[in-house]
Amino acid sequence: MPLVLRNAHIVLADQVVHGSVRIEDGVVAEISDDPHLDVPGVPGEDMGADHLLPGLVELHTDQVEAHYQPRPQRFWDPIPAVIAHDAQMAASGTTTVLDSLRIGSLPGENRLSGKAHTLVPAVIHAAEAGLLRADHYVHLRCEVATPDVVEVFDQLGGHERVRMVSLMDHTPGQRQYADVEAFRTYMVGKHSMSNAQFEAHVAELHVLSEKYSEDNRRRMTERARERGLTIAAHDDATQAHVDEAAAAGVRISEFPTTVVAARAARAAGQLVVMGSPNVVRGGSHSGNVGAAELLSLGLLDILSSDYVPASTLQAVFLLVARGDVTLPQAAALVSGNPARAAGLEDRGVIAAGKRADVVRVHAYEGAPSEHHPLGTPVPIVRGVWREGRRVA
Repeated sequence: MPLVLRNAHIVLADQVVHGSVRIEDGVVAEISDDPHLDVPGVPGEDMGADHLLPGLVELHTDQVEAHYQPRPQRFWDPIPAVIAHDAQMAASGTTTVLDSLRIGSLPGENRLSGKAHTLVPAVIHAAEAGLLRADHYVHLRCEVATPDVVEVFDQLGGHERVRMVSLMDHTPGQRQYADVEAFRTYMVGKHSMSNAQFEAHVAELHVLSEKYSEDNRRRMTERARERGLTIAAHDDATQAHVDEAAAAGVRISEFPTTVVAARAARAAGQLVVMGSPNVVRGGSHSGNVGAAELLSLGLLDILSSDYVPASTLQAVFLLVARGDVTLPQAAALVSGNPARAAGLEDRGVIAAGKRADVVRVHAYEGAPSEHHPLGTPVPIVRGVWREGRRVA
């Protein structure tokens, strides 16, 4: 159905235009600098001079797992869990989601019975049955230091909605958890481990890494290449890590933990992804390099919501308020660049001929207070359209 979104501050690739967007057949047909554009016979909606941004493209969110398992050992019906997750993502302005689901059984987990076996089919079913607001795909986070990661990939990785794999090794003492004490804090806090249990757990992880990591990384790389999937490295920390990733054909460097790794990834032609919670919180929860620092060095391409869906738009308006980027530059971090990285060339920008995936955002200008200590504009999502159809 044709539609005109009027009186909006439209965030384009290189500027912000106060005007209107005409949508036909699910794509942007016209961008006008007339904020009161009237097309006979075409319904219109006044945006109240709010921002109109391209719909966010999310490469790495693991929040569907949290909806499926809201409490320890308590599981939700997977289809309603996916639907609830989707509603949260759409309400955060996201119109394309790569749901990040871990494969590879860690110590204490039942082999070949992880959440991915339930959630990958649930995401695919809900997407193809038309139950979801956003457009959902699958990103398999492959824990290479596990005995069953390749076997699980062979079971789940063949569907066309699987678009991306990331190669991870969370063995403490390197990469994300180079600081073993940061890993201790995480495990003791989240899993209520005693110090003795933690030491035994770490020792077992090192045994598994020595036995499986190198071979599984090679085998997963071969499979991803055969299926034409986008390959991401995860938590690279050193030049050697990046060299290994480059040899594997890695296109995306997720969450590099050092400036050295980020600089090397960029030199290797990889797009650098950092978490938007890192921006909002002011740093990494693991003590690694901050996203804002990489941005200041020109080494940041993409922001991902990671574990807080609403953080992406918060990061956008925080960075703009601080003068770190312009609004079009911020939109590229969360829409244009991730779409390009995932090979989704039909979206990610508001432009004629592109999908009409757009989000209306009102920036609430609240003064600093105990309830809002940052005092920066708070993005309020007032409407979301996917292919010209309102979904939130």
